[in-house]
Amino acid sequence: QVQLVESGGGLVQPGGSLRLSCAASGSIFSIYAMGWYRQAPGKQRELVAAITSGGSTNYADSVKGRFTISRDNAKNKVYLQMNSLKPEDTALYYCNQGGPGGYWGKGTLVTVSS
Repeated sequence: QVQLVESGGGLVQPGGSLRLSCAASGSIFSIYAMGWYRQAPGKQRELVAAITSGGSTNYADSVKGRFTISRDNAKNKVYLQMNSLKPEDTALYYCNQGGPGGYWGKGTLVTVSS
């Protein structure tokens, strides 16, 4: 079955950077769209960034210009480079394959605080 395992979360100061990674297994990774979602305490899960099988990307307005999603099909991995982090970026970040009805990882926690 499909497994998605996130890593790279942690505590970072405002203005700092983190790089999240998601390792996928159990599927033909290259044919699927991949995405990063996040859920902050008391809020609904929201799409942060997505990348199609062809490499086209889209981003939430709140992260445009600060976050970059990328994928390495040879390694079955998708990444989220997060720069200029803000306290409001604090959330549990989830890797997704195939859209909201697809597969999910268990999440990695990102905390932005001084």
